[in-house]
Amino acid sequence: MSAAPLVSIRHLAKSYQRGAQTVPVLSDISLDIAEGDFIALMGPSGSGKSTLLNLIAGIDRPDSGELIVGGVDISDLPESALADWRAAHVGFIFQFYNLMPVLTAFENVELPLMLTRLSRAERRERVELVLRMVNLADRMDHYPSELSGGQQQRVAIARALITDPTLIVADEPTGDLDRTSATEILTMLQRLNADVGKTIIMVTHDAHAAEAAKSLVHLEKGELTNSVATTASR
Repeated sequence: MSAAPLVSIRHLAKSYQRGAQTVPVLSDISLDIAEGDFIALMGPSGSGKSTLLNLIAGIDRPDSGELIVGGVDISDLPESALADWRAAHVGFIFQFYNLMPVLTAFENVELPLMLTRLSRAERRERVELVLRMVNLADRMDHYPSELSGGQQQRVAIARALITDPTLIVADEPTGDLDRTSATEILTMLQRLNADVGKTIIMVTHDAHAAEAAKSLVHLEKGELTNSVATTASR
């Protein structure tokens, strides 16, 4: 018997109100994502890929359909329970890093742990571990303004890992980087997927970035058009 998918989406739909007009964004999306997969969501601007990512991450709610992550139907969770689930199970990586400029790399990574019951010593041990994982142990006392774009994104990856989440979601994680830094970040994501077993869902418009994933999911006008394996999965 095959294991249940980590993410199970059935007949998901989402629209937004623009004044008196209802604008459909996603229509009848059904998709399974296995634990340990690395998925790239691709599609033209306005295709709904970031909306789908936000729904899977519990940032937004669907209008209809079923969205089960790790056995939990997150579309039915009350807002406070959804926030707790998101904090415990999802790590976020954004295009523009979203680092606090007045905090050091260490403090930015530590931030998600400040709401936990971990002691200061336990927090330090965990932060130093993930900063070593992203090869930034020698930059932990530097502020974002003292780091390159690639280094800032590595801080963001460390922050996403700090709570040991079930799922990592990345929205255009290489979109603000030069090709060398982008390749470094993609290699790091591949390593986290292959060596640490993290399940990663990445939105990207860059075909080069998408090739780092194990499979591609294409959206067009709010609908899935196809899903294919990449060379990285072989």
